[in-house]
Amino acid sequence: MLINSESFNRFPILSVHMGGRIAEVTGVIIDPDKLKVAAFYVDGPEVGREAGNILQSKDIREYSSIGMIVDSSDEFINEDDVVALQKIIEIGFSLEGKTVETRKGTRLGRVTGYTVDSEGFIIQQLVVRRPLLKSFVDPELLISRSEIVKVTDDKVVVRDEESKIRKKAMTEDFVPNFVNPFREPKLSTADTKSLDE
Repeated sequence: MLINSESFNRFPILSVHMGGRIAEVTGVIIDPDKLKVAAFYVDGPEVGREAGNILQSKDIREYSSIGMIVDSSDEFINEDDVVALQKIIEIGFSLEGKTVETRKGTRLGRVTGYTVDSEGFIIQQLVVRRPLLKSFVDPELLISRSEIVKVTDDKVVVRDEESKIRKKAMTEDFVPNFVNPFREPKLSTADTKSLDE
């Protein structure tokens, strides 16, 4: 299932052990190298006592329409509990607001959101708001993960649009050149004259 990034805001976290809601999502931690949601900042009644304020995406048992399901509040950790996660947090990476441009430098717009798969929390698509002049024709673009070439501190670089346009033109101009053996061939007037003789 694909999840829109906007739905993470205040999304409930449910515990199997407690049998109900124990926290809610307050922020997202993105790993820029893997382009995936590595963890979530959480807040709630079970957060802050003995538990930390971070839930790693790998500790989520299931994602459903009613909430993220975890075993218990023991899944919540602190920033310094996992070294790899601490490094990602120090980067402070965010996708929203990043400029999106092609390899040739054509500006496509800015990232306003993204979609994530519910299995591995890998970012699958970017939602890009177009610049003012281009927004009259196409207000938003959905850019697939496979189109992304590079992610830097201030921009996302994608493959050029021209290759897509060329592919589309090639498929539109395509004329099949095969003969259907089950269809009777249409005879031209020259062929019908030779048959009459």
